[in-house]
Amino acid sequence: MKAKTLFYCTECGNELPKWAGQCPVCRAWNTIVERPAESKKKASGVSIAAGPKSRIISGGHMPHRMDEVETTQELRFQTGMAELDRVLGGGAVKGSLVLVGGAPGIGKSTLMLHICDHLCRTSHVLYVSGEESERQIKLRAERLHIKGDGLYLLSETNLEDVVEAVDTLKPDVLIVDSIQTLYNGDLTAVPGSIGQVKDCTMALMQLAKGQGITVFVIGHVNKEGSIAGPKVLEHMVDCVLYFEGEQQLSYRILRAAKNRFGATNEIGVFEMADDGLAEVPNPSEMLLEGRPQDAPGTCVTCVMEGVRPVLAEVQALLTPTSFNVPRRTSNGFDFNRAMLLLAVLEKRGGLMVSTCDAYINVIGGLSLDEPGADLAMIMALASSFRDKPLPNDLAAIGEVGLTGELRSVNVLGQRLSEVRRMGFTKCIIPARNSGKLNAPDGLQLIRVKNIREALATIL
Repeated sequence: MKAKTLFYCTECGNELPKWAGQCPVCRAWNTIVERPAESKKKASGVSIAAGPKSRIISGGHMPHRMDEVETTQELRFQTGMAELDRVLGGGAVKGSLVLVGGAPGIGKSTLMLHICDHLCRTSHVLYVSGEESERQIKLRAERLHIKGDGLYLLSETNLEDVVEAVDTLKPDVLIVDSIQTLYNGDLTAVPGSIGQVKDCTMALMQLAKGQGITVFVIGHVNKEGSIAGPKVLEHMVDCVLYFEGEQQLSYRILRAAKNRFGATNEIGVFEMADDGLAEVPNPSEMLLEGRPQDAPGTCVTCVMEGVRPVLAEVQALLTPTSFNVPRRTSNGFDFNRAMLLLAVLEKRGGLMVSTCDAYINVIGGLSLDEPGADLAMIMALASSFRDKPLPNDLAAIGEVGLTGELRSVNVLGQRLSEVRRMGFTKCIIPARNSGKLNAPDGLQLIRVKNIREALATIL
C-alpha cells in the first residue's frame, strides 16, 4: 500500500493536502515540501508528549483565580558571557526554554560550550549531543581551553533516554544539540521532520516548566529550508536567539527575536577566534573598523538594537547604467525601502538617479530595519552620485518621508551620546524633535527640515 504523504511549509509549519507555490498562511513562496504522513504507533505505555497532560487530568489540578496565584520575581543567573546575558535580558531565567538558531557551522555549539565552562562551577549541567560523540565534545572543549569540571556529557538521540537521564541526574541546566537529531520513538516520522521537532520541543518544555530546568535548544536552519527550522518552534519557547554572520567573516551577531523576559531585537557581538568566541563589548568600534577616509558614498548612522545604540556604516555606489532598466542591489538594508529612498532622492532632492545602477551595502553584516537610517542612506547615495565625500566626522540620523521631510526618531539623545563617544563632532538631525534635546559637549547638531536642505548644507 502506498504511504500517505502531506505537504508542509518550512517557514511556518502549516500543513497542506497538496503542493502549492505559495503558503496561504505566511505568504512565503517556494517553501512547500513533501513528507510522509505521521501516525502514532500502538504502544502500551503513554507517550512522553501525552504524559504530562494525563498527569494533570488524573492529578485533579483545577483552575485558580488570578488574584490567588502567587508571583515572585523570576530567578536569573549569569551565563558567564556578558553579551549573552545582555541579549537574554540580564541573564538566563530558571525554568525557561531558550532556542538558539542559526546556520550550521556558525558557532552555536561553541557558544554553548563556553557558557558550560562558567555554569559548571555553580550548577549541574547536562550537555546532550546527537551530532557528536562524548569524545569529540571533549576534544573540542580542549581546543577551546574549556575545562568543564562537573559537566555531564550524553551522546543520545532518543527522547525517552534523554528524559530518563534528566530524571536521574536532575541537572540545573540542560543543553540539547541539536533538536533536529532528537526523535520520539512513538512517532513514525523521521528525525528532523516537523512532527518530531515539535513533539520533542514540547517534551523539553514540560521538563523546563515542570522541574524548573533551564533548557537551551540548538536548532539548525539553512537557506533552502529543507529541514524543520526554528520558525515552527518560536511560539513554543520563551526566548528565540539567532546567531547570524557570514562564515567568511570573523564577527558573529547574536540577536533576540523573541524574549518573554527582556527586550526583543537586542544584540550581542562576538568574534570567532582560534580559541573560540570572544566577546566584543564595543560593537560600534568593530563596525567602524577600517572605514575609509575621504571616500564618496559612505555615511555613518546610529541605530537602536534593543536598548543599545550602535553605530553603523552604510555605503552606496551609483554608476551610469548600460541596461534599459537600472540594476538595484541591497545588502543589509531593506530593498523596498531603498527603492523608496531612491525615488524620494530624485523627486525631492533633484538628483537623476533613475539612470544609474544602485548598489547598497551595510558594513559588518548588520541588518538595518529601522527608519532612523534613512537620512544616512540618502546622504551616501547623494555623495556617490556627486562623487563628493562627506566629512569624516559627520553622522546622520533621521527618518525620511515621501515628501522629502525629515522626521525625528526615538531616543535621539541616547543615539547622540553614542555618536559623540565614538569621536564624531557633527551630526545631521531633523529640525523638529519630540521633547527637549541636550547636545553632548563637543557635538555640533545640524538641524535640517528636508533632504534638499541637508544636501545643500553638506554637499
